[in-house]
Amino acid sequence: LPQEAGPGEVILSKRTELGILSNFAPTPFTLDGETYASVEGFWQMLKYPEGPGDERLRDPAVEWPFTRRQVAALSAFEAKAAGSAANENMEKLGIAWVTYNGQRIDHREKKKGEFYRLIRRAEQAKLEQNPKVAEILRKTGTLRLLPDHHQAPDSAPAMKYDEIWMELRAAPQ
Repeated sequence: LPQEAGPGEVILSKRTELGILSNFAPTPFTLDGETYASVEGFWQMLKYPEGPGDERLRDPAVEWPFTRRQVAALSAFEAKAAGSAANENMEKLGIAWVTYNGQRIDHREKKKGEFYRLIRRAEQAKLEQNPKVAEILRKTGTLRLLPDHHQAPDSAPAMKYDEIWMELRAAPQ
């Protein structure tokens, strides 16, 4: 909850204006020529088959409830639910990767690798293309940003959106 923040901290609660920094927020952005409704939609879209030759389509018994484009157009809990459906399919298929522009990426990597850099680029695009996001981030000043949910200490760096925002905030503009 927002009131759980300590001195020098602020929780990026969806209940306040800081919710615009959430991956769930409907903050459209364009990355590499494609437009996404939210970072969550972008993230979850990566789990879906990219085209007819995609290995995720090899088992006809596995049904994909959405297309990539449909998921890219989602935000908030709708995007998360689409991703949960994809997670079930990927588990059935024994797949532990996502794709972007035809390239397989380990989305669970425990270091700041390829997937982290991709998500950071998406957050950067969101920041640059949404003036209200930039305004709210500036208003946080030097406060330590905290997520509005509990994360495991060993969560993948790409999942730590609060830390990505602090990095972006500290970067020269």
